[in-house]
Amino acid sequence: MERSLTMELVRVTEAAALASARWMGRGKKNEADDAATTAMRTVFDTIPMEGTVVIGEGEMDEAPMLYIGEELGMGNGPTVDVAVDPLEGTSIVAQGTWNALAVIAIADKGTLLHAPDMYMKKIAVGPEAVGKIDITASVSDNLHAVAKAKNKDITDVVAVVLDRPRHEELIKEIREAGARIKLIPDGDVAGAVNTAFDHTGVDILLGIGGAPEGVLAATALKCLEGEIQGQLVPSNEVERERCKKMGIDDINKVFYMDDFCSGDDAIFAASGVTDGELLKGVQFKGQAATTQTVVMRAKSGTVRFIDGQHSLKKKPNLVLKPQER
Repeated sequence: MERSLTMELVRVTEAAALASARWMGRGKKNEADDAATTAMRTVFDTIPMEGTVVIGEGEMDEAPMLYIGEELGMGNGPTVDVAVDPLEGTSIVAQGTWNALAVIAIADKGTLLHAPDMYMKKIAVGPEAVGKIDITASVSDNLHAVAKAKNKDITDVVAVVLDRPRHEELIKEIREAGARIKLIPDGDVAGAVNTAFDHTGVDILLGIGGAPEGVLAATALKCLEGEIQGQLVPSNEVERERCKKMGIDDINKVFYMDDFCSGDDAIFAASGVTDGELLKGVQFKGQAATTQTVVMRAKSGTVRFIDGQHSLKKKPNLVLKPQER
């Protein structure tokens, strides 16, 4: 992949964050998602690449934009797989709470898992605990393994878990092991990525979330030299049949890093929409706005935090035409 794509993706997530942040706290999650999606699609049209969406907002008949199989980019340049979540945390933005992101990941064509839109059990950690976790082991064993790897007492380990009724038993097991819990309303991509940054105070992600989000998280953790493991959790016969069509006859199959992202290179970018542990959200002041973005590349191991200042007067539609850039 071209190195220049790294900064091009920053433009995409910044535009999506700026557009969706206007809906923060207004109780309208669909409008926020539509704004992010439209902005992201508009900027993608200016990027020199041949991209195909493998993780998107649904199949063509379910999603008006950024659907699975859609082609993105100007039609010239590197050929890549694209995973997108224009607004990870639609309810977060609607409610005005923490950790909403605009997220993109790209990798060489044919290297990203085409994860079905269903639940997935996940476990994710940062670099220090790589090789120490096992999704088939007990919650207690994994928590103690992470504590040992990070030279912490078990009472200092923090697990991030989606706040859902389905996690009642998981939460009980974490507490019985002696660890602490950070419950999040949405946004387990952010939860997984945060395990790789000490200042977020998160050590491990546990629980069941979306399988497509697992691919996005895996791409980020590949860049950060972290680890994620997953197992699909089909909820009905239709989803079980979908797994079989993917060639997954063993529902208990464990997906490892190389299953999620099999290539040597990948780029991940995320811009904060609302404030979070890792990134600041969008701030507006008159005809100006600020954004904060993290962008990383697996091949080089480079991680950049980028503060952007945007003139909404000069760029009211969040993007300049190619000849104007």
